[in-house]
Amino acid sequence: MSKVRVGIIGCGGIANGKHMPSLATVNDAEMVAFCDLEIGRAEEAKAKFGTADAAVYEDYTSMLSDSTIDVIHVCTPNDSHAEITIAALEAGKHVLCEKPMAKTAADARRMLEVAKRTGKKLSIGYQNRYRADSRYLKQACSDGELGEIYYAKAHAIRRRAVPTWGVFLDEEKQGGGPLIDIGTHALDLALWMMDNYKPKTVLGRTYHKLSQTENAANAWGPWDPAKFTVEDSAFAMITMENGASIVLESSWALNSLEVDEAKVSLHGTKAGADMKDGLRFNGEHNSRLYVNKVEMNSGGVAFYDGASSDNASDLEAHTWISAVKNDTDLVVTPEQALVVSEILEAIYESSRTGKAVEFNN
Repeated sequence: MSKVRVGIIGCGGIANGKHMPSLATVNDAEMVAFCDLEIGRAEEAKAKFGTADAAVYEDYTSMLSDSTIDVIHVCTPNDSHAEITIAALEAGKHVLCEKPMAKTAADARRMLEVAKRTGKKLSIGYQNRYRADSRYLKQACSDGELGEIYYAKAHAIRRRAVPTWGVFLDEEKQGGGPLIDIGTHALDLALWMMDNYKPKTVLGRTYHKLSQTENAANAWGPWDPAKFTVEDSAFAMITMENGASIVLESSWALNSLEVDEAKVSLHGTKAGADMKDGLRFNGEHNSRLYVNKVEMNSGGVAFYDGASSDNASDLEAHTWISAVKNDTDLVVTPEQALVVSEILEAIYESSRTGKAVEFNN
């Protein structure tokens, strides 16, 4: 395989903001096909990112019939992730699907089953794992520097940053609001750092408290309360089989000055760590408490912060294409992403019923 031939399904915000610009930095990949229900968006994507002879489609099934395409990136609303991913896998393509894995856990399980049966690679777009601070912290966890991590907090809090475009506010298309949109990233980081994918009990609550505010202050302008059908906040306590606990907090709009997104705080028997103010480690040494802050910048010279290849989305694209081309292990496995989806669904269920959800692993 000289170059991995990639097809993009869904040429909207996430494709233009992450997938296509990052793939363009990968020498071993070329974008040869673009599909969107709005053909004009596919044409624009081809003009900006495609090869000279790249094909354009309105119907993704027609794209999948092209046997020369090796990889499909699924960049569509959540409710179509499973349908398109399964069709692509069945057509012999490797798939990188945007997060979350699917709208429902049942759909995510079907995706995993088909990936196993077809032998094709399936990964999910949790690009925050590729950040420099995430990779450093993961190595520290793997090396046992924190000891047993028995308590974690997954942070996904915005003060006022409700996405008002696309279908973000449409529960039917997305399956939920900030929990399934940004809470999913924070939860993925927490589970990955802890290397713990066996939940036992989930107790959660979603809120619709600020969604009906008229002319609300918001990063992208006021939202339409009539179209705001998803939660504006969601919070949960997750206990794991080994006794560990995770608190997950997610919101697009919260009266809070403590704003953190795609960050974790970890508490272990040897030390703790958090991403609150850069990457910090804390603990006790020689009967004294300490706080160590890791310098993540590569600069040190006036007016220069250092050359870096630490763009998380670019690194995700390079690592993914390398895994396909060289048949190496994935950083984000579908098994891991499935657990994230199962926990998210349990939080929504717990909120609806007012009861804790028990897992039978």
